[in-house]
Amino acid sequence: MKNVIDLRNELISIFEQLKAKEISHADAKELNNSAGKIINSVKIELEYAGLCKVAPNIAFLNTPKVKAEKINIERK
Repeated sequence: MKNVIDLRNELISIFEQLKAKEISHADAKELNNSAGKIINSVKIELEYAGLCKVAPNIAFLNTPKVKAEKINIERK
């Protein structure tokens, strides 16, 4: 897992596997717990950079540019 997008996709995959009963609740819980620890470590880095008044450079948050698509929303 290289970045936050990969983490999100992995968590979605875990959720789908859990719904399909392909992994146990215990395994899903442990994987989600680990993901939470990754997210919290990034949060701490962001808070530290804020306290030091420096721009954070966290590779995990640097993601490839994604081309935005226009979304048409119909209002009733």
